[in-house]
Amino acid sequence: MIAHSNSEFVIDFIRLMPGVPKAKVKSRIIMTPDHAKRLLSALKDNIDKYENAFGKIESGTETPEFPMNFGGTLGEA
Repeated sequence: MIAHSNSEFVIDFIRLMPGVPKAKVKSRIIMTPDHAKRLLSALKDNIDKYENAFGKIESGTETPEFPMNFGGTLGEA
């Protein structure tokens, strides 16, 4: 999950557990907007190098469908 304010970008790596309604943050990275843009540039550079070596990375246009209950019980209202 990624969020931002006027002074920082926050990247949370979360873990979704089956049957648990709320995800837990396992790691959090907080960086300045300048560093976020540098990270974006570094990722783009490495993806370009990867694709030159191994071919284009196909990105699906469809959003993956996950079961909303993750195998747990369904709630009732």
